[in-house]
Amino acid sequence: MSRKKVLVTGAAGRIGQVMRAGLKDRYDLRLMYHRTILEAEAGEEVVTGSVADLASMEAAVDGVDAVVHMAGDPEVSATWESVLEKNIHGVYCTYEACKNKGVKRVVFASTNHVTGFYEQEGVYTTPEMPERPDSFYGASKAFGEDLGRYYVDQFGLEVVCLRIGSFQPESAVAERGSDRILSTWLSHRDCVQLVWRSIEADVRFGIYYGISGNTRGYWDIQSARQELGYDPEDDAERLA
Repeated sequence: MSRKKVLVTGAAGRIGQVMRAGLKDRYDLRLMYHRTILEAEAGEEVVTGSVADLASMEAAVDGVDAVVHMAGDPEVSATWESVLEKNIHGVYCTYEACKNKGVKRVVFASTNHVTGFYEQEGVYTTPEMPERPDSFYGASKAFGEDLGRYYVDQFGLEVVCLRIGSFQPESAVAERGSDRILSTWLSHRDCVQLVWRSIEADVRFGIYYGISGNTRGYWDIQSARQELGYDPEDDAERLA
């Protein structure tokens, strides 16, 4: 059985580099870079361009089986102008390119900040609750989820949205400045597992919180366990 070819956008980013290392034994990788371009290793393809340029995205997705869309402005404090280009127009070009080139599956890196005001109020949150973004960044990711739903219903794409928590190495948990990360942590290996399960799962559309199996977690991951088969290996509590 031939291996799937997977495009990772934002491959030079913090999560993108972990995906590169963690997925390479399972898939043939095509890595998309924009400003920072890392040297290709054996078996990797490299493409360059902006996710906000439709022609670049059409070239990047051509011939792949799935897209892991990690590119965008990751800062909660990002300005409207920045998220408009990098996150909103960028995710539109990603979905549109996949539609045009016949790529069925997109794994979209969303964020817990789509529902950030629940967290501020201490409300335990499940994926089906209404969006309550806490920033332009959170609102831009909410748009990406909603646009994904439209492309699923209208054009037959398959979109899995991952509301990623605190993606940090173990040292950040052990040396934490506050206890929030004990609830919100997503370990590197759990993130890799969550992504490959999102590529493989028999799901047309879904929104899932991306955290490890944290004892203190206040974002519900039961649907990720049931629908994706996600089985987190880590719990921030062991580093508490």
